This record gives sequence, C-alpha cells and structure tokens, in this order.
Amino acid sequence: MSTVDHIEALKAKHASLEHAIDEENARPYPDDDAICSLKKRKLQIKDEITRLSADPRPH
Repeated sequence: MSTVDHIEALKAKHASLEHAIDEENARPYPDDDAICSLKKRKLQIKDEITRLSADPRPH
C-alpha cells in the first residue's frame, strides 16, 4: 500500500469516527466516556495523517 493510499484509508477512518461521535452526541444520554475514546482515536489518526503528509521521503 502506498503512502497516499494509506493516508486516504486514514482519512476514511477519521470520517467514520466523526460520524460515530455525531451519532453518540445525538443520543438522549450520550456516553461521555465513549465520546472521549472516539475523539482520542480520531486525534491519533489525524496526527498520523499529518506525520505521513509531512514525511519528505519518496513514497
């Protein structure tokens, strides 16, 4: 898998997590622990995307 493909896969996962966060927030009694966990995973993915995008090595 090329770096570009990997970044695209991470972006899809990031969007999926955003959707899961929105769904949890829409519930009558959102689970704050679940939201926090989802947000942490989303941030880790964003950091990985940033790291891969800034990597000067050829892909």
